[in-house]
Amino acid sequence: MKIITISDTHGQHDQLSLPKGDMIIHAGDVSSRGHKSEVDRFLRWYSQLDYKYKIFIAGNHDFYFENTPKQVIEDLIPDNLIYLNDSGIEIEGLKIWGSPIQPWFHNWAFNRQRGVDIKKHWDLIPTDTDFLITHGPPLDILDRTMSGEAVGCKDLLDKVLAIKPQFHLFGHIHEAYGRIGKNGTQFINASVLNLQYQMVNEAVVVEMC
Repeated sequence: MKIITISDTHGQHDQLSLPKGDMIIHAGDVSSRGHKSEVDRFLRWYSQLDYKYKIFIAGNHDFYFENTPKQVIEDLIPDNLIYLNDSGIEIEGLKIWGSPIQPWFHNWAFNRQRGVDIKKHWDLIPTDTDFLITHGPPLDILDRTMSGEAVGCKDLLDKVLAIKPQFHLFGHIHEAYGRIGKNGTQFINASVLNLQYQMVNEAVVVEMC
């Protein structure tokens, strides 16, 4: 299976040049300010992409997904899209889990305090997860800001190291775009925009047997 991974499009999705594949996964920040009109535009575009499976989570800019009742969100999302929010799905034997949560970052959406408050979200991740999607990165892995500060989540790192998914996809820290392997897991920061919100990075392609 060929999986196309992206993150942090912030409403600039129509500038993307995407390769062909079987599945596409977006790791959050589909909008700029979290307005419904932005979300609607993203969902129209995403639902029309030519992939068999289309999965996404929200990010810290996506206020609409946090502030809107669950049933309204479910009714809004087209039937051919899969939205994950501390939830999972199995596709062709691949167990996927997604969460929009990240450590407290100004007054953005899906913020949680480090420690007990955020750990309860990571405790939900099944131990047999193959492909983990979170908006924010784990600590010390593709999480350094322009100033060199590591802003990832320690509790998320502990969970990933314990369950060892094949892949961990995230974004959030635009300037940390890249891919590295560690302890049997491929970590991908798929932020397509740079720190100045310019479309400079390509989608990251994952090939799974």
